[in-house]
Amino acid sequence: MDIALLSARLVLGAIFLVAGLAKLVDKRGSQAALLGFNISARWARPLGIGLPLFELLIAIALLPAASAWWGAVGAFILLLIFNGAIIYNLSQGRTPDCHCFGQLHSAPIGRSTLVRNGLLVLIAGFIILQGPNRVGPGALDWLTTLTAIEIVGLIAFMIVLGLLAAEGWLLLHLLQQNGRLLLRIESLENMSSGDGTRPAPTLALPAAGLPIGTPAPAFQLPGLFGETLTLDALRASGNPLMLIFSDPGCGPCNALLPEIAPWQRDYVSKLTIALVSRGTVEANRAKNKEHGLNHILLQSDREISDSYLAYGTPSAVVVRADGTIGSGVAAGADAIRALVTQTVGLPTALPLPQPMAVPAATGGCNCGNGNGNGNHAAPTMQAAKIGQTAPALNLPDLSGKNIDLTNFRGHETLVLFWNPGCGFCARMLNDLKAWEANPPKNAPKLLVVSTGTVDENQAMGLRSAVVLDQGFSIGRAFGAGGTPSAILVDAMGNIASEVVAGAPAVLVLAGAQE
Repeated sequence: MDIALLSARLVLGAIFLVAGLAKLVDKRGSQAALLGFNISARWARPLGIGLPLFELLIAIALLPAASAWWGAVGAFILLLIFNGAIIYNLSQGRTPDCHCFGQLHSAPIGRSTLVRNGLLVLIAGFIILQGPNRVGPGALDWLTTLTAIEIVGLIAFMIVLGLLAAEGWLLLHLLQQNGRLLLRIESLENMSSGDGTRPAPTLALPAAGLPIGTPAPAFQLPGLFGETLTLDALRASGNPLMLIFSDPGCGPCNALLPEIAPWQRDYVSKLTIALVSRGTVEANRAKNKEHGLNHILLQSDREISDSYLAYGTPSAVVVRADGTIGSGVAAGADAIRALVTQTVGLPTALPLPQPMAVPAATGGCNCGNGNGNGNHAAPTMQAAKIGQTAPALNLPDLSGKNIDLTNFRGHETLVLFWNPGCGFCARMLNDLKAWEANPPKNAPKLLVVSTGTVDENQAMGLRSAVVLDQGFSIGRAFGAGGTPSAILVDAMGNIASEVVAGAPAVLVLAGAQE
């Protein structure tokens, strides 16, 4: 029995040790995984560090006989919490990435995750049932029997083993880097044909969203006329399925609707297109009547779009005929058009820039990349790139005083593009206020570039500087395609990051320098 108990403790301890170390090495990925489990960004950062530290504490406690029973209790409780979170998310049709072992192994949750954790719960329960005084010998008791020469040999062996592990890790990353470099070289070579001419460039679809090839999150949603639609029902034709996430209060979404009905008709033999919308049945029925759309599903809030990691509207993702993810999330009307043409087998050329219109404050999210329903076309601007001087920014704040980006020189600054009427902005407002009240160490200064009226922006209660950009010209100059989105400007006034979109990405960027 002592050998069985010691073996159980060693297995449990090894798993928690690897899991804890892997999460600490990839703290950013661990925080992103917690966001995927619908944990508030306010708690994702402390939990992203605290959770792996607790796992390491459990692993250490399982080694000595004196603390092994309590280590098993900690493992048992933590595993039950994990399983509870997994069961809840699966019941909501969500399959976020568990990131259980950091970059060593990360996959969407499913039954296999529950089975694995269930086995570990049984192992921990086996140790607990024996009582605190019957946990077997200490895992390191054998060290006391070694001679001095054997101890020196053991230390040398551990050093060699550590060096081999470090060399293997370095080799793995070098191979991954070389692979990416070879793919890049190949793509550059393919840009020129044999006769030296250059074909029309293609639009690279974004890598945002769930990993391609993983199971698509299941769902069951009501339609506009009392029907119930599921993922399996929409896949019944055997064609790929495109889910377009929309909102009746989103200007760019409404501008795209006239194109969706023809897609649904013209490509019915190649692609099923369904709208996953929100809001009232009446508002969506009005859109349906106006444009003759099919397959409009209503989510309660954004639970389905969140499960697909689609954090803006309009956006779209393709589900393959076998029920797995077939594309990244295409954000904005141009990217959705490109995704449609690519999926049905048409040539996908780089779309021409479209004017961006900023919806009124009551109109919802200014998402996408320039397909609003404004009356005046804004001039196309070339977005600044990392290392270049940030575009000029001189706008009035809520008191009428002009604020210049140069006023922030000497401090890293997070420029946040905002709209008080954007549902996604409203959803992250409390997290943003919490960040302002207790910013992480070395957090950047915050400059909010917003649309809407002075009163609407004052009502948000933000402490940071808020300036008004009603035409969204500054957003376009920085390369922002919608709200909420953000970019970092360094202390010298140069661009320090790519533009990120969606509340989770913005909040992670806000603390990226910690």
